[in-house]
Amino acid sequence: MKQLPSNYIYKKCHKANYSYIKLLDRKNFFSLYGQYGLQSLNYGKLTYKQIEACRRTIRRGLKKLGFLFIRVFTGIPVTKKPNATRMGKGKGSIVYWISIIKKGQILFEIGGVTFLNAKDILKKCSNQLPFKTKMIKIFY
Repeated sequence: MKQLPSNYIYKKCHKANYSYIKLLDRKNFFSLYGQYGLQSLNYGKLTYKQIEACRRTIRRGLKKLGFLFIRVFTGIPVTKKPNATRMGKGKGSIVYWISIIKKGQILFEIGGVTFLNAKDILKKCSNQLPFKTKMIKIFY
């Protein structure tokens, strides 16, 4: 999985106004690909390392049987100035990338496994995340 966008207009961006993320997300609220999904119950931020930890946990549980779809992408850079530097001299360099997660957004989708296996896999995955999640079953 790619850690950062391949092409972006500005290398460093403004700090976002996080007041809008408390709203319900309609864009990624419905499942598209899998049979089971992991849905967020709170709003928050998700780093690339957390997404990668969840991906590894799910992949170990699936064992080549099922398939995985990651519905989030880290596209917002976070900058930080080094310690013991004086004020001024511009903005700091990019430290990591984050993704803003809204309430009700589907983060991961899996398929090709039984309900009990999916429940166990997504429970382990939810322990890696910094906010509350729930497993949803998709009916076609």
